[in-house]
Amino acid sequence: MGSTPAGVLVEGARVFDGHRVLPPTTVLVLEGRVAALGDRLGAPAGLPGVRADGATLLPGLVDAHVHLAPGALRAAVRFGVTTVVDMFADPAAARSAKEEAAADPSAADLRSAGFGATTPGGHPTRLVGQGLLPPFPTVGGPDEAAAFVAARVAEGSDHLKVVLEDGTTTGRPVPCLDAGTVRALVRAAHDRGLRVVAHTLTRAHALLALDAGVDGLAHLFLDQPPSPGFVEAAVRSGAFVVPTLTSLAARAGHARGRDLAADPRIGHLLDPHARDLLGTAFPAAPGARADLSHATATAARLHEAGVPLLAGTDAASPGTAHGASLHDELALLVAAGLSPVAALAAATSAPAAAFGLPDRGRIAPGLRADLLLVRGEPGREVTGTRAVERVWRAGREAFAAG
Repeated sequence: MGSTPAGVLVEGARVFDGHRVLPPTTVLVLEGRVAALGDRLGAPAGLPGVRADGATLLPGLVDAHVHLAPGALRAAVRFGVTTVVDMFADPAAARSAKEEAAADPSAADLRSAGFGATTPGGHPTRLVGQGLLPPFPTVGGPDEAAAFVAARVAEGSDHLKVVLEDGTTTGRPVPCLDAGTVRALVRAAHDRGLRVVAHTLTRAHALLALDAGVDGLAHLFLDQPPSPGFVEAAVRSGAFVVPTLTSLAARAGHARGRDLAADPRIGHLLDPHARDLLGTAFPAAPGARADLSHATATAARLHEAGVPLLAGTDAASPGTAHGASLHDELALLVAAGLSPVAALAAATSAPAAAFGLPDRGRIAPGLRADLLLVRGEPGREVTGTRAVERVWRAGREAFAAG
């Protein structure tokens, strides 16, 4: 696909520009970037043209919380996800995946945390024993924070992930970072120019992370309902939040993945592994405290308070799949009270802004032409994003239905 022209003329589609839906118009892409929008645009000789009456053109979607896996970047693109933000991966695998994406428009662009910060024996060290992760360094206390962050920078991490997990929501207790170590990690990362995103599944840990100065929360919590104090703390902090409602639904015992796989707009694009994963239950022990309604209510309160919400899935955790699950996340955000347009922004302009990617997430002259063409009007009915017609990465066709 690398030989295909990095340009196209898309005519007649509504345009969701990252913030609002524009009436049907023409979008000209040249040399991998949006050149112009308007009603009377022409294309240079030889440039491909797409007639898209009745369809909607959106920025390529951004999944703000994934975990890198073999084939994940190509799977994402089939569903219109052109950028993924990894939250814990082998840095060698991340470097290889970035090189793959740079050479192949059918693979999504990647930003990665590399190895996240956790305490010895903490989550997710058990995955090493299962062969799902290579051995990785941990942080034993505040005095180890600066060296840990420096090593992540040297490995090419784009941001720092801090893991606050004690097993409350799984029923399997594990050691957890203390507040002093989290504060030291945040200071060290900010000194190095890295954003910090915290894995938190309890309200207490979410408050601890916000107090420590993290830039974002990688999950909402399942153990308690939102409190006014939490919402106020989130507003004061200026942090963004990635609710990951689709993953939290699986943790709370909801089998949404099976329903997603049964949607004919989604199912035919799934490979067998992704289909199996969508049907997998999240393992939990007796005593687990995981109520999806707490996370949904919190998302609603945060949105009302103006806290930036980003669409992310935690793919490929049990019950989720790369690319496909972002479309269920959009539906869950709307169910939590976001308008369809606000949910679309949570998967485009909002994550681009939060992770410092100013060249994407919107459709405007000069920006990177990562684009998604879908049938229908997702600005009115957000599940319309599932009807993927075409996908472009940097102006090159990455996927076409049929």
